[in-house]
Amino acid sequence: MPRHNEPTDRMCIVTREVRPVTELFRFVADPSGEVVLDLRHRLPGRGVWVSARADYVRQAARRKLFARSLKASVRATRDLDKNVDAQLRQALLGALSLARKAGGLVTGFDSVEAAIVGGRVVGLIHAEGAGEDGVAKLRSALRRRIGDGNKVPVLQQLSEPELSLALGRPHVIHAALLAGRAGRLALDLIDQFERFHDEPHYGEQSLLSLEADQTAEHQNT
Repeated sequence: MPRHNEPTDRMCIVTREVRPVTELFRFVADPSGEVVLDLRHRLPGRGVWVSARADYVRQAARRKLFARSLKASVRATRDLDKNVDAQLRQALLGALSLARKAGGLVTGFDSVEAAIVGGRVVGLIHAEGAGEDGVAKLRSALRRRIGDGNKVPVLQQLSEPELSLALGRPHVIHAALLAGRAGRLALDLIDQFERFHDEPHYGEQSLLSLEADQTAEHQNT
């Protein structure tokens, strides 16, 4: 999220399109001259912006666009997209952990189903490789409870061991983010994670409004 009084639009150095910062990644050069992701937009120095998808990050590194945009001899590793994926994954798991501790996330099929029935779910998480039967039952429960409405993100790209470790529960296969402040950061990171992998898994509709597209960005800082 942009800080107070900062522009909310920036230009992608790959596509040259001006987009909201919520749809872009900010990169800076660290003291050694290596390009690193500034996920929170807090690192010092001049930043450049790339549309938040793995293929654009790879293009920026391959075409040496970071050095060109920063007008400096900086290095972007060949596996920069993998480093971004790891950082996003770590941030998302941390946000899910915080949401659970704050009472904004439940785990287990029965608890998730009860939250759906109660109209409290704003995001669903299934472990990668979760059984199709369980996923289908929860999808049906969501459809029965709320029908058409605003979209609920459904994430299925984290492994069961990752989720179990982050959430402090054994064998986490299904989880749900609940309405309230605790889950907002996790929802934002789910959106970033899905956009990065270009696989927007949106499930059934929710009673609750998830914040729409946040406002636009401006050119590089």
